[in-house]
Amino acid sequence: MEKAPRSNDLRTRVGGQSGLERRPLVHVRLDDVDHRLLAALAEDARLANNALAQKVGIAPSTCLARVRRLRDEGVLRGFHADVDPALAGRPLQAIVAVRMHGAARSRLKAFLRELAELPGVMNVYLLGGAHDFFVHVAAPDSDGLNDFVIENLSANPGVALTETNLIFEHVRASWY
Repeated sequence: MEKAPRSNDLRTRVGGQSGLERRPLVHVRLDDVDHRLLAALAEDARLANNALAQKVGIAPSTCLARVRRLRDEGVLRGFHADVDPALAGRPLQAIVAVRMHGAARSRLKAFLRELAELPGVMNVYLLGGAHDFFVHVAAPDSDGLNDFVIENLSANPGVALTETNLIFEHVRASWY
């Protein structure tokens, strides 16, 4: 029996039926052990609990409880595979800046969700500033990128402008 998603569950906040509601920002108190756990998981999210506990210097039962709390409180939003787009058949990456028409502003959040579901879209950012979105796309070739922009963005009546910037190299930062 599947349990109901928690209010801070990523499915509820982003991909679920309820969309992108704003959650009240609640500061979660993190101590040095929590920060070490987050750094270790950011480096390798596949670490087994025993290995993670040993790396951080705590008991496995403590480690399990702390990781569970970090997930329950929304600090850890999920665990992800870092797929190489080139090796997966999409070697051409771009950031496409999108500006919407003023009349389409009421659909920004819905369009954000629609963009995130398109094939080849790696990330979508809703912005403040000159552009409304940055869409990180991986395509098989320049024709595929061109087709993506024309069919999914330029053809949309709410889109006023697109600007495509090719990515020559990407290095995943370990920010934590």
